[in-house]
Amino acid sequence: MAHNRKLVLSGISLTKARPNRHGIEVAGKIRDELEGLLIASGYFDNAPFKWVGLSLRYGLKYENQPHYQHIDKHDGELPLAIELDTHELIEADRAELKKLFMHATLKALVHAGRKYNLPIKSLEELARQFCR
Repeated sequence: MAHNRKLVLSGISLTKARPNRHGIEVAGKIRDELEGLLIASGYFDNAPFKWVGLSLRYGLKYENQPHYQHIDKHDGELPLAIELDTHELIEADRAELKKLFMHATLKALVHAGRKYNLPIKSLEELARQFCR
């Protein structure tokens, strides 16, 4: 692992639409906020992975659950991806973009937490604030 992060967020466009210019900034703030919560809650203590890499896919629909790839045996990453609707992302201001990204990120982390039987109570509580 070339970094010491427990949560890494990235964005990838599945359409030809231009991504929101605030995306990187907002994703970084969400990463910092959620990473602390994940560590404090013990999310990684008994997990079969060391960190989560989540790709936010800028597509044409909202997905309710993430796509999983195999845990990387070399660096311990759990690669996840979840699609968001580009139409809402393009014109969103920072506050709305944070809601959209946070909602998708929390959905993915809670889903993974359920799959691997990890503590997710604090994530579920936070997710209630960002439910659509």
